[in-house]
Amino acid sequence: MDRFEQNEKTPVTEGICLLTVVSPRRDEGNSPTGIVGRCLARQLLAMGRRVRVMAEPDQCDGWPDTVDVVEGSITQPLECARAFDGVEAVFLAGAHPSTVQDALTLARNAAVSKVVVLSSHGPEYEEAYPPETWFWLAIEKAVERSGIAWTHIRPSAVMGAVIEGTYPATGSDWPDTLRADGLVREAFLNQGHYPFIHEADLAAVVAAALISDAYTGTVIEAVGPPLSTLSRIRSLAAALGRDIGTVDLAADESRAIWRRLGWPDGAIEVTLYALEEYGARFAELMQWTLDQRPSVQDIIGRPLRTYDDWVGENIDSFR
Repeated sequence: MDRFEQNEKTPVTEGICLLTVVSPRRDEGNSPTGIVGRCLARQLLAMGRRVRVMAEPDQCDGWPDTVDVVEGSITQPLECARAFDGVEAVFLAGAHPSTVQDALTLARNAAVSKVVVLSSHGPEYEEAYPPETWFWLAIEKAVERSGIAWTHIRPSAVMGAVIEGTYPATGSDWPDTLRADGLVREAFLNQGHYPFIHEADLAAVVAAALISDAYTGTVIEAVGPPLSTLSRIRSLAAALGRDIGTVDLAADESRAIWRRLGWPDGAIEVTLYALEEYGARFAELMQWTLDQRPSVQDIIGRPLRTYDDWVGENIDSFR
């Protein structure tokens, strides 16, 4: 549950916060925009803000009654230009480099004052390659050149991604295999780690960036701690009240399974690399997470939600 209460001292924004939501995508770096967006909408409403959502057709349901839902796609923004009318701040999630400039032109023409980008850690690696190959970095650079105040948010993998069917590949088949035969099968089972953040915590970071000027012109590393594969399995087992069998696969075996599930090679290779790397360099990468400033906890003003918390909220998806 989102733990936000209405604060009578918080002024109601005159303008509208526009959230963009796309259908689940399995490419590397894609966060579950629907799950994060719904958390964010509830939090903004509780803070007295007005919320509009531009959502692709399969994401138009399940929003609070007071949210203005406009069917459309941020990847084709000119087809739903009216969504920008009266908007003060935009949470830009699911944009595409080929059309992001169109979206930014509409935002600028509508006198939008702030754009908060749901980005990825991809830009850190894309910088080494020619600009024509950029994806995330192309979006970030376009926003920076727009003349609109901006904040980029680069999150860890989102815990709820397994429910929506977005990146990462690790854990993506667990609901099916746990229901079918009570097993988890994955590479690097005994030493693998992967960084995760609860979607409500990520939404709270976005909310802070949307309503405050404190993070304008900055990149926020919205990172949660690396979690071991075994600890995630233990959390699920405790919530289910039964043992979970495990099968430690070779990397090629996990590759084959994830390809059958429709994951692209890029997402598969990033997942395998991270599982192994975070396991081998756990102390170093955990310290990197702890050293980020501002930290997620600094921004949201409370401890991060744990994987146990998330499992308790979503265990029915694994029964």
